[in-house]
Amino acid sequence: MSRSMTQKPLQTAIALALASLGGTAHALTTDPVADSATDAVIHLAATGTRVAVDGGAPAATLPVTNVTAQAESLTSPSVADQKANLFQTAGSVGFVDADSYQNTYAFNLRDVLKDSPGVFVQNRYGQELRVSIRGSGIARGYHVRGLEILQDGIPTNSADGSGDYYQIDPMGLRSTEIYKGGNGLTYGSTTLGGALNFVTPTAYTADAPNQFRLEGGSFGTVRASGQMSRIFGPLDALATVTLNRSDGYRDHAKGNYAQINANLGYKFSPRVETRFFFGAYIVDQKLPGTLSLFDALNNPTKAAASSVTGDQARNSRTERLGNLTTIRFDVGQLDIASWVIHKSLYHPIFQVLDQDGWTYGVAPRYTANLTLAGMRNDLIVGARFFGGNTQANQYVNVNGNRGAQTLDSRQSAYNYEAYFENRLFFLPTLGLMVGAKAYRDVRQYFDYGGVPGDTNYRSTSAAYSGVNPKIGLLWEPRKDVQAFIDVTRSADVPDFTDLSQTFGATSRFVPLASQHAWTIEAGTRGKLDRVAWDVTAYRSLVRDQLLQYTTSPDIPASTFNANKTVLQGLEVGASVDVFKNVLATGDRVTLAQIWNYSDFRFRDDPQYGNNRIAGVPTNVLRTTLGYALTDRFQIAASLDWVPTGAWVDYANTMRVPGYTLIGLQASYLVQRGVTFYVDARNLTDKRYVSDLSTVTDARTANTAVFYPGDGRSVFAGVRLAF
Repeated sequence: MSRSMTQKPLQTAIALALASLGGTAHALTTDPVADSATDAVIHLAATGTRVAVDGGAPAATLPVTNVTAQAESLTSPSVADQKANLFQTAGSVGFVDADSYQNTYAFNLRDVLKDSPGVFVQNRYGQELRVSIRGSGIARGYHVRGLEILQDGIPTNSADGSGDYYQIDPMGLRSTEIYKGGNGLTYGSTTLGGALNFVTPTAYTADAPNQFRLEGGSFGTVRASGQMSRIFGPLDALATVTLNRSDGYRDHAKGNYAQINANLGYKFSPRVETRFFFGAYIVDQKLPGTLSLFDALNNPTKAAASSVTGDQARNSRTERLGNLTTIRFDVGQLDIASWVIHKSLYHPIFQVLDQDGWTYGVAPRYTANLTLAGMRNDLIVGARFFGGNTQANQYVNVNGNRGAQTLDSRQSAYNYEAYFENRLFFLPTLGLMVGAKAYRDVRQYFDYGGVPGDTNYRSTSAAYSGVNPKIGLLWEPRKDVQAFIDVTRSADVPDFTDLSQTFGATSRFVPLASQHAWTIEAGTRGKLDRVAWDVTAYRSLVRDQLLQYTTSPDIPASTFNANKTVLQGLEVGASVDVFKNVLATGDRVTLAQIWNYSDFRFRDDPQYGNNRIAGVPTNVLRTTLGYALTDRFQIAASLDWVPTGAWVDYANTMRVPGYTLIGLQASYLVQRGVTFYVDARNLTDKRYVSDLSTVTDARTANTAVFYPGDGRSVFAGVRLAF
């Protein structure tokens, strides 16, 4: 529940009127006599005078009552406003309220996104995972591909588009906005997968001024998280600190995480507000590596031998400073976002990757709700400039330490973008959306040489430019029911993981084309009585899709441009309140279902014909059956089912087995502000493959490319809010 932060005198005494009349709120709106009495009491409270009700004797003078009203923040709208704006998009979008997982062990983004249709998210180890939407990153064995990650509307990706998920702390979120595909145009994103905007709370939207949670469980897991927020007149501040350590399910998988997210806002006036965002993220994660399929299913806690001998790890230090300044005009408002991110990475794998880089940018964005010839018109116009430089060195890995240097390079990326989106509701229930983004992205690679095996200086650059349009229709025949159809063009520019590939003992710049796609989607979402749904069908015709293949499990996968591919599928989410008032007034039994159908294929490829693209299962289903007694007691059982596993190779000669996982979650409100919860996963201790790296042909390639899924685990915690 949001707290009221400012006071506006509202002189009323409706509660006294209710008490004196013995009526209900409904009676006050339908009974003329009651309405007259209410008006009289309101007048009494407003003027402090003596009045008579129904001709009776004058009533006693009552004191003026001050009622606290909800404060507003220009830079941090309410959840209701957030959802209202999001679902005016003529296309597939999704929303996750942090309340839906706050009483669970939500460690990484799978715990945040697992119930979102169209989002494929799989664990690897620690907070490392793969998130794929509509084939984005389908073959990427690590980190972010084809998705733009934003926090509070500000990009967190590096300037070349790469990135990871370590700085997104589920405990520090208020909500998550999911923009699939070209629907990310709202923020200037037009990648194949779209955009994920993770919104953090402010002092205006926090559940309580002080919050604390302590959790522990399997695999030596301990986590503590605290949040504090305050308002001082026009100034407000909030900070969330989370500390987590775990030995991990597998050998050599120990992880330690420290995540800090804070924001500070100041209101210059009712029309001008600025907010600073600060983040610091420390990650020390040992890498267990990948295994053969036999070991993944029979010795899943085992670590790859090379991971142990090379003491492979991913240790990073990231600091992020952002600002959002909002200026509200008589018509519309201007939001100016700016940011700077510093990241250092020490990453011993096949070699020691030692990188240090900066990313910076600015993004003005104007939004307005207009009226054109009596018709509602919503306009978004924006621009973005962001760039960055990274010093990228490599060394021989000597038991996890630097040996002889093998690469001395610098990676620079610069992006120039302008976009607009316009929604014209030419009928009260029907809106036309048109938009486009123009972009020019530059990638520069400098190899300074001067090391054994790489003595010569080289510099290479590549530029990518184009225009990505969008057009769509949104139909809203009744409140809470929508249907849409739209066509978008997307573009994915290669990042330096693609462009800088390993050959022998060093790396070289490999020129690649950008990936382009036309996507058509149609769907419906809404709620009628006890039933809610979100269903979308899509088809993408892709040229030059950026796919990867692994040559050695320890070496970053090589990237190539496929010729033509087709990505199509269904994204289905539905829930129904099966029963209400079963054991007590206000309780309910709910059944929810997620089904992602992914049919991703080559199209008349000279080598692979019409084979399926490796990396993602065709069908992924999740069923949840839950019982809730308001917020007092909740329990839910979940079933994750992958009937047939993903192909491992593009030749379609090897695939992983399917699996079924059963989980159970429960929470109990002990007393106001104190909640205890338990989260049990993989109760049958199923052996399964959670994720994999793709290869070209499993008959000839090294196939030690599998990440075993975690075994049975139980976590418990207590959450305090006061």
